[in-house]
Amino acid sequence: MIEAKSLTMHYGSTKAVENVSFRVGQGEILGLLGPNGAGKTTIMNILTTQIAPTSGTASVNGFDILDQPIEVRRNTGYLPENVPLYMDMEVGEYLRFVAEGRGLEGAALRQRMDWVVEKCAIKPMLKRLIAQLSKGYRQRVGLAQALVHDPKVLVLDEPTTGLDPLQIIGIRALVKELAADKTIIVSTHILQEVEAISDRIIIINEGRIIANGVQSELQQAAARSSRRTITVKGDPGDIEATLQQLPSAAQVERLDAPNPEGLYSFRLTAKTDHELWPDLAAMALEKGWLVKDSWEEQPTLEEAFIHLTRASMQRQ
Repeated sequence: MIEAKSLTMHYGSTKAVENVSFRVGQGEILGLLGPNGAGKTTIMNILTTQIAPTSGTASVNGFDILDQPIEVRRNTGYLPENVPLYMDMEVGEYLRFVAEGRGLEGAALRQRMDWVVEKCAIKPMLKRLIAQLSKGYRQRVGLAQALVHDPKVLVLDEPTTGLDPLQIIGIRALVKELAADKTIIVSTHILQEVEAISDRIIIINEGRIIANGVQSELQQAAARSSRRTITVKGDPGDIEATLQQLPSAAQVERLDAPNPEGLYSFRLTAKTDHELWPDLAAMALEKGWLVKDSWEEQPTLEEAFIHLTRASMQRQ
């Protein structure tokens, strides 16, 4: 549904986007994650034909952004970070204006108006001036204008900015529901946002893609050494001293205070390119430990993001 091909955007000597290529499939929610100034909004503006790239191109639902920009716009709904609202219009008046601008009329216009008003939960606000709305409701009206023409592709730039926790949950649920028949790109610098709704994540930094994959793949790529937690019954001092002798362990850390059951948890960090579990299993068998549980820890998305971003900056 979306294919970016070597997108590059220069503003004078500043390289905002450099040789960015990716694809997004039908019904997929792609999270575009990166720090402020990474180039996310520039990519969104290129895909929605707000600006033309310095080089490269992209297609949306088969239509080229340079050769067929009107068709791209017909197939795209866009919620930019700064929501395009007319403050002196009522909510209902504004949405009707946008719908008519999109070519809707008659029954089709009324049907889509009713749908977006319900889905975006803005019915109580229809007669209010947009200037009188809270920031959260303005964001909902912005989402409604992006959806009013029933686009096949939805591009959302920081969609939950200014929303309270309950509103954020509602918008996330709506985005997931919309993915049943739409392709969606969500651009954000908020880790929790991409974790909550994205099927796949692209991390961008300083205008370049530095990682592309599902969350588990990104976490695995950032795992420089494995970590394993084990909970054992026994004398904690003896257990810790014994674990320190594991040939594959670089670090051993006791995690909790004594408890009535005599159970103690330890986190072990492996040496680079070593596996912990074979040595750990052999030691537990040799010592006759009563092991309650043991599991391998994955890096968090935050750890993966920090590691991959720093690694990309060191390579430049």
